Amino acid sequence: MTTQKLKIRRSLIDLQIDYTNGNTEPLETLMRAWKGIKDLDYNDDNSFFKIGGYHGEPFRGGGWGNANYWGGYCNHGNILFPTWHRVYLYRLEQALQSIPGCQDVVLPYWDETDESSILYGIPSCLTDEYFVLDGNKIDNPLRSYVFPRNITDNISPDPQADYSKPKNYETKRYPLSGLMGPQDIAATLAHNAKFPNYDDNVKTLNNNIKDWLNSHIVVNNVTIPTNLVQKFKDCLDAPNYTVFSNTSSAAEWNEERQTIDPLTGKPIANDPNFKPVVPLESPHNSIHLAVGGCDIPVYNQSPIQGANGDMGENDTAALDPIFYFHHCNIDRVFWLWQKKHGATDALEIIPEYPGTNTIDNQGPTPGFAPNTWLTLDSPLEPFKKNPTDYYNSNDCVNIETQLGYTYSQGSMDDHANLFMAEKKDDFPSKVIKVSKINKAPIRGSFTVSAFMNVNGEKLHLGTEAILSRWNSQFCANCQTHLEVKAFFKLPVIENKLFSALNENPYEHVEIEIHGRDGFINGTNKNKLLNTMEKPVTGFNLEII
Repeated sequence: MTTQKLKIRRSLIDLQIDYTNGNTEPLETLMRAWKGIKDLDYNDDNSFFKIGGYHGEPFRGGGWGNANYWGGYCNHGNILFPTWHRVYLYRLEQALQSIPGCQDVVLPYWDETDESSILYGIPSCLTDEYFVLDGNKIDNPLRSYVFPRNITDNISPDPQADYSKPKNYETKRYPLSGLMGPQDIAATLAHNAKFPNYDDNVKTLNNNIKDWLNSHIVVNNVTIPTNLVQKFKDCLDAPNYTVFSNTSSAAEWNEERQTIDPLTGKPIANDPNFKPVVPLESPHNSIHLAVGGCDIPVYNQSPIQGANGDMGENDTAALDPIFYFHHCNIDRVFWLWQKKHGATDALEIIPEYPGTNTIDNQGPTPGFAPNTWLTLDSPLEPFKKNPTDYYNSNDCVNIETQLGYTYSQGSMDDHANLFMAEKKDDFPSKVIKVSKINKAPIRGSFTVSAFMNVNGEKLHLGTEAILSRWNSQFCANCQTHLEVKAFFKLPVIENKLFSALNENPYEHVEIEIHGRDGFINGTNKNKLLNTMEKPVTGFNLEII
């Protein structure tokens, strides 16, 4: 337990405002620290390459060359997702503080649901091409990262799924592509040649971020949010840590809330107040894909196919500096949930629940034998609290008393302070359940989107971002954990004009699956849209 004065992680926008108003030291120190860890020899334990590589490539952990292995230390799809990333940020912050003159630097957060992000997108200090430090114009340390050595995909035997990247490769964001495998280089060069102007690319990136943050529909003059901001708010209402923490547990929780007819196997009577749980990992995934290369499917513009940025793939996401400012906000939202639910000193796990096993969702968890139950005592490799012991979740539950930092006031603080208030939706709804999506044949991350047709107008109900592995089909132990599920609210229209929608919603609901290679599958009035003889992947659609 620490007795030191708490360090305050502030909003990155606040640092920018200070800088504009003449208080340049906080942002300059942050830039100096980031430049410092990026300039270290890549074998140095504090180097950005070493720490960024823990999440996936190149430091996959023990067993990286085994086809049964997931391919990274990172925990996704299980209860260790929030705590593993919490300790990961703490380790990165320690590295920043190791740079001379930066011992007091604190990692800021990108407040993804504040007014600035909603109106303008990413804070400009994460996208500006240059920064003036100590009177010298330098490449902005927060904009990208140039690999000091190659990274090699040792898992995939198929050149079409090769995620290797060469020395001197620079990380990419939407709308660019960063695929460097032997089968992808020509397409990547042709794609990126369409986007030669850096400033224009930043505008395109910010427009995509704003689309994700602001999407909504209007039904009967009522505005219904279908956006990422609402997802962040909804995750604060998750009733327990297990389902809050990850997508695997939340999917099980949502399925358990159905009443199933034992004869037909179809949903019958359901709780009219049922609202799908949104786990923290869901909006987290959305930001990864928004920065890394997936459009949200809006119909006032043409989507950019072929964008494949590093944030959209776990193997290289943490080698883009924006990863840490995003995850700092995810950790802040985790802390807001803890404060709202009285869980700042203890977390509770539902024993042997989906999302609590080492092979749930992502394949084997680093450091564990397959089919082992995860607990708050499970080690969070590779991060050590002393020379012999790894951190575990119990070591980082309370960020203030155990780790010595806290967060400044930001967006959603007021929402979190509505302590367990009973809430009802502004609009009654049913639930769309999409299941039995097999992610194995899909290259990389993808999106599942739901739409409603009202009087010929196609309304976007929501998009679930699936942060996946580039070559899941080559992980043998992943093969039994490849099903993807998504849940969306379907508004119940209280108007005679739309009675047909309520009587037969299947005729008015559409599902679309889009991947890094474009459109994959979908329905139109419950019929397949895919024109291929054999779709890459199928799915099951239910209205519950």
